[in-house]
Amino acid sequence: MRLSRVMMPQKFQLLAVLMFGVTMLFIENQIQRLEESRSKLERAMARHELSEAELPQRRRFPSKDDDGGDDDPVIIYNRVPKTASTSFTNIAYDLCGKNGFHVLHINTTKNNPVMSLQDQMRFVDNVTTWRARKPGFYHGHVAYLDFSKYGVKSKPLYINVVRDPIERLVSYYYFLRFGDDYRPGLRRRKQGDKKTFDECVASSGSDCAPEKLWLQIPFFCGHHSECWNPGSEWALEQAKQNLVHEYLLVGVTEELEDFVMILEAILPRFFKGATDLYKTGKKSHLRKTTEKKPPTRETVSRLQQSKIWKIENEFYEFALEQFQFVRAHAVREKDGELIVLGQSFFYEKIYPKAA
Repeated sequence: MRLSRVMMPQKFQLLAVLMFGVTMLFIENQIQRLEESRSKLERAMARHELSEAELPQRRRFPSKDDDGGDDDPVIIYNRVPKTASTSFTNIAYDLCGKNGFHVLHINTTKNNPVMSLQDQMRFVDNVTTWRARKPGFYHGHVAYLDFSKYGVKSKPLYINVVRDPIERLVSYYYFLRFGDDYRPGLRRRKQGDKKTFDECVASSGSDCAPEKLWLQIPFFCGHHSECWNPGSEWALEQAKQNLVHEYLLVGVTEELEDFVMILEAILPRFFKGATDLYKTGKKSHLRKTTEKKPPTRETVSRLQQSKIWKIENEFYEFALEQFQFVRAHAVREKDGELIVLGQSFFYEKIYPKAA
């Protein structure tokens, strides 16, 4: 009996140890499962955060098959007169049906590039809320307008083209007198005036005065009063700031094909096929001012003495240098042809790892 009483507690002790061991294994197993569930949850949250981070980009630049909406892209080309703007705009008109976007011409009264404050508000509201005309390519001879000033959340993409100031003025001078081959039958404002540009400069005519050079800076400077003060250093600096910070791309007339090529690479939603069209199109790039006579060195030298030319030319050289910098990092030459570079960055070391 004594032996039985001694053995019974030992059996209970062994059973208790066994049950304790089983319980600990169960708890450890549950902890491990909880850890696995937590890891899966963290990975799911990380993927969700990444998706949310990428979402604005997908919304801003939807593919052609996307439903669109308020976030469909809008481009504004506030074209400077006589910089090959009509030639470039015709490319957009040729592509809009094929690529599925809208082209809208901004026609202002008497071609005034400055809008009234009420028209600025109307224009900003139209561009940002007119869903039926998105994606949209707006073009017109209007000064730069800062959309953020009016409290809108999304801003359009600005592009433009600039030209050597004297070459632009010479082209405009003869255009007003003889027109071009785009609409040869249209009567121009100065039609009948046979005075050459050289003769105009020699006689200090108003149509070739240095003040007439003051145009590209105001177009980039915007709707501030100082922008339209010929020779303003403030306007020059404001135009430079806008070009760098507010314009997606600014090309130059002399290198228009490269401008078109880069646009096709960065905005295929609009410009897919633009380069081939520019090279082979029958009407896209054939507009030329008729009876244009190049100015003499004496005429050019006389205009270059003015402060206005020096400031306008500084802006042109600034824009040219910026465009060439962009081009140098976007294309390379092979067998005499420029080729757009492919994607040269990638992602690695992405954590946490996918399940």
